[in-house]
Amino acid sequence: MSEREGETFRREDWYAEELEAVRYTRCSFHEVDLTEASSRGAVFTECTFGNVRFNASRHVDSAFVGCTFKRCNFFDAEFEGCKLVGSQFQQCVVRPMRVMGGDWSFVALPGADLRGSSFQSLRMREVDLTGANCAEAVLSGADLSGAQLHSAKFTRCDLRGSDLRSMDPLTVELSGALITPAQAVVLVRSLGPDVQETESAAAF
Repeated sequence: MSEREGETFRREDWYAEELEAVRYTRCSFHEVDLTEASSRGAVFTECTFGNVRFNASRHVDSAFVGCTFKRCNFFDAEFEGCKLVGSQFQQCVVRPMRVMGGDWSFVALPGADLRGSSFQSLRMREVDLTGANCAEAVLSGADLSGAQLHSAKFTRCDLRGSDLRSMDPLTVELSGALITPAQAVVLVRSLGPDVQETESAAAF
């Protein structure tokens, strides 16, 4: 595996590059064009990305651990089975983004505009979605245990199969959200009532 550490890359054209078996540690990327690039098994650890274009890029089984993304563009980007534990997104364009599988625990996306994005079947433990706009997004089969969701908007969002135990229905917007009867019971219980899971409750 090719390894680079502590290097800085500025205004480089990596359009449609294929990044495989590469490892970058504590590197800085500034105004790098990764449009339509692809990565498979690539590892970025504690790297900083500033004004980097990830438009229409594809990432499979890659890792961006403890990374910081500032003013980056992820329009139409796709992540499959990727690990982004502890990474932060600041003033980034992250819609529409598609994520399938992987581990996005402890990721910081406060105030992010995630409308129409898709996050399916992945771990998002203690993710920070404070004030995020997830309207008409898909957030299904996600482990959201311990997530920070205060003031987030889930209008017409597909939340089916996700762990909603950390969600306070009084502090988020849920109008038109798609949930299962079991999830409805979890949300009602968070308000205090002792809900009996009878046959009628299951049909709620």
